[in-house]
Amino acid sequence: MKMAWFCIPAHGHTNPTLGLVKEMTVAGHEIVYFSFEQFREKIESAGAEFIPCDEYDFEMEDKENGDRVGKDMAFATKLLVRSTLALDDMVAKKVAEIKPDLIVSDSVAYWGKLIAMKYHIPYVSSTTTFAFNDHSSRYMNQGIGELFKMMFSMPKINKEMKKLQEKGYPVKSILEVVKNDNETNTIVYTSKEFQPCADTFSDKYCFIGPSIRPVFSPMEKTAKKTIYISMGTVMKNKEIYKNCVEALRDTDYQVIISLGENVEEYADLPDHIKVYASVDQMAVLSIADVFLTHCGMNSTSEALYYEVPLVLKDLNAVVV
Repeated sequence: MKMAWFCIPAHGHTNPTLGLVKEMTVAGHEIVYFSFEQFREKIESAGAEFIPCDEYDFEMEDKENGDRVGKDMAFATKLLVRSTLALDDMVAKKVAEIKPDLIVSDSVAYWGKLIAMKYHIPYVSSTTTFAFNDHSSRYMNQGIGELFKMMFSMPKINKEMKKLQEKGYPVKSILEVVKNDNETNTIVYTSKEFQPCADTFSDKYCFIGPSIRPVFSPMEKTAKKTIYISMGTVMKNKEIYKNCVEALRDTDYQVIISLGENVEEYADLPDHIKVYASVDQMAVLSIADVFLTHCGMNSTSEALYYEVPLVLKDLNAVVV
């Protein structure tokens, strides 16, 4: 079977897919993975053919835009349409060359779903967070202000959707794109036991559990207690890291901090505190005694797998 796989430029949405991609390529399936250069090595190591999308207009790569997407439906629709149309010519050629039997896309890489609709190719949604339907989404109730904002945004949203229709995408509304129903084949990278309202999803939803890979380069445990601190790759407020350094400066704990960026400003550190741009999180969790985290889906699942207690940080809270 030949598959075209689409994902957004985010580690938390790419990493969970790689174990499945590897198993499928080992089983003899051919996967062409549309992604971004920073993920090329990982994707090719999993056995897929890599197709770069970096030269196209993907504003979702900007972290500030990424934050706004979840709050402004009109803005999110604009990015969705712009990204889909930016890929349109290239994907048309690749679909003609590859002739995929199946399209798999991240649940928020909506252009993958739209491409499947346009070319009448069977579609599977890859969901790296919880699955959402009318029941589970009640955990994320919007206030009256958000509902009014949504209503007033509809003219802008419909204008953007018309651009897709003019390019041959058979879509009538934004909800048709962003919402999966119980007839959509969906892979979910968690267990039913962890999924809210799990009994309301059809058997089209396959809960395969978190994608846990083996540790290839073990991390040395240098103290009786090891504290691991990481807020993922999207956090902008770095003050929490500096506060943690000061709070733990005079302890005898092993402290491992993953910043998601360069570390030059953390030069004056005691020997027991190590700061990295990135780490092998599985290796660190295998020796950690506690994990201070932003509570991302992958981090939470991996910590639970290693039975590491979690201290959860709300990234919207003010750090004092």
